[in-house]
Amino acid sequence: MITYEDMTRLFLEAAGNLNLVTHPEYWMNTRSLEREFACACHTGECEDMELQSGCTVSFSWGSLDTALSLDGPGGICEFFHDDSVQNCAHRHTNAIPPLVLDLSYTLSLHGEKPSDETLLSLTQMLKLQASERSRRTIETRPGVSMVLHENRLQPDLLTLQQRVEVPLWHPLGIHGLHDEPVIPEPAGSSDDDEPSTPHPEEWIPQLMTEICQDVVQVLAALNAAVSFHASDL
Repeated sequence: MITYEDMTRLFLEAAGNLNLVTHPEYWMNTRSLEREFACACHTGECEDMELQSGCTVSFSWGSLDTALSLDGPGGICEFFHDDSVQNCAHRHTNAIPPLVLDLSYTLSLHGEKPSDETLLSLTQMLKLQASERSRRTIETRPGVSMVLHENRLQPDLLTLQQRVEVPLWHPLGIHGLHDEPVIPEPAGSSDDDEPSTPHPEEWIPQLMTEICQDVVQVLAALNAAVSFHASDL
């Protein structure tokens, strides 16, 4: 099994191996009991961070994730009832939602005031280039952050939102990402009541490396897109 500490450690190790500078933060949501992780990433020197694109990678680790990482599916089943229940849904982790990693990219326009046509061209180019350079993301949404300056709104940041789904507890690992949800059979209808045996520790390290490689490439694409349109800004 794999824990919250393992997930954060593997991400930071993968980022370090690719020369990504990281600024991690950890905290607990006392209302939902979710453990939160957010890490600002960038390339180059920290002093030049405001001049370059940056990415914040974040995820929420729920109480079910914690229980599965400590006791496995069998432990979850035993918490709710004794072992007399046949074909219990608690013992099968196929239908547990994937862990979602949110990737939020930003790049400052440094006070420049590009035209609406230039902004539209930039956001379209960013979406295309980021999608081409991302192997694991399932969604890419570009945008523009505005600020109020002298009673007028003006663009301040180019933004890009991406999501990565990680089927952490699926027995098939990353290959079970797009499986249809499993509907449990009625009690006693099947002799196959063995609990699921997910092994995310076997494939998460490689996945984290691929995610960090995507981050590096998208950061470069952000910088390149703005450089390409520099004469229009």
